[in-house]
Amino acid sequence: MRVTVDIDDDLLQRAQALSGIKEPTALVHEALKALIERESAHQLAQLGGSKP
Repeated sequence: MRVTVDIDDDLLQRAQALSGIKEPTALVHEALKALIERESAHQLAQLGGSKP
């Protein structure tokens, strides 16, 4: 899927510096994967102990 987004230059540069990923597309892919992992873990934690 092709999407056009405006990304803050400072935010992009910081993410590139921290991750070592220079290609913007690869950086966005990794960011989306990290978001999915974080939110999935949060949802799983919310279920903790809710079912016998």
